[in-house]
Amino acid sequence: MTHPAPEHWAIDAGDADVALLDVPPAEARARRFEIDVRFVVRCPDRLAEAWHALTVELDGKRHWQRRIPTSNPGQTDSLDYHCRVEVPAGAPLRIRALAQAHGARRLQLRIDAEEA
Repeated sequence: MTHPAPEHWAIDAGDADVALLDVPPAEARARRFEIDVRFVVRCPDRLAEAWHALTVELDGKRHWQRRIPTSNPGQTDSLDYHCRVEVPAGAPLRIRALAQAHGARRLQLRIDAEEA
């Protein structure tokens, strides 16, 4: 029996504040995905209470949320999240990332789902 190649799904939403990744169902098998979400901001030269935040939802439910002060004046800063998700046979997976920034400029919001 041949095994299918591991699936890799990704979306790079650029400087958008929402990224949505829909992984279609696999009728014949359960799957496990390693999920990585990354939000990158450009920090101002003067931070002046700058912050950035990231919320990750899996199948419509909040799974993780953080808001942190932006650091690295004149450079970039990021929020990263990683988790493992079991997806039953016949079930889709919807990953939504919501990004917020105050006093910092959004650069990249990206979601990757790699089958383990």
